[in-house]
Amino acid sequence: MIVIGLTGGIGMGKSTAAKVFRRLGVPVHDADATVHRLYAKGGAGVAAVAQLVPEAVVGGAVSREVLRERVLVDPSLLGRLEAAIHPLVRREEARFLATCRRARRPLCVLDIPLLFETGADRRVDLVLVVTAPPAVQRARVLARGGMTEDRFRAILARQMSDRAKQRRADMVLRTGLSRHFAQACIRRLVAGLRAGGMLRVRRQRGKR
Repeated sequence: MIVIGLTGGIGMGKSTAAKVFRRLGVPVHDADATVHRLYAKGGAGVAAVAQLVPEAVVGGAVSREVLRERVLVDPSLLGRLEAAIHPLVRREEARFLATCRRARRPLCVLDIPLLFETGADRRVDLVLVVTAPPAVQRARVLARGGMTEDRFRAILARQMSDRAKQRRADMVLRTGLSRHFAQACIRRLVAGLRAGGMLRVRRQRGKR
């Protein structure tokens, strides 16, 4: 089974790319969605957060807004939260991969925003970085409800630069041209991998 690591900065079009993979029949594990489930009422992450930020647990679920406010006040809290939650996300990821292997899936995708930052690139066969021009990225992000310039800058500060991501990628998907162009690129990638085009990529990664 070929495991594709899908990543990219906020507003680059990664979620749209993941939807295209799903439409093509490729299973996708969404790390952000997993965190949302862990933070929901009854989720395994609620107790872990309660130990670090009790006031962030409201009605049995984790308030991400409260967490964001606390991290702004105490940046060191972010590392402690990640140390508590990342193992739970990894456990869900392992279950996803095991399910795909049992189903004899030829391809699957791990959608991980901080793929390089957390070392998750070592767990995949191919890294696809989604990118867009800075002006397009900024317009997309600031169009989201509740987003501000300060919050946008804080998110960018946590992420590896787009240029650095592209340097470390096996493939780069440019979404600022048109949706049709990006979708066609993904279709070609999936068709090529299903046809056995992974050997060259694995050889390239082995030389790093």
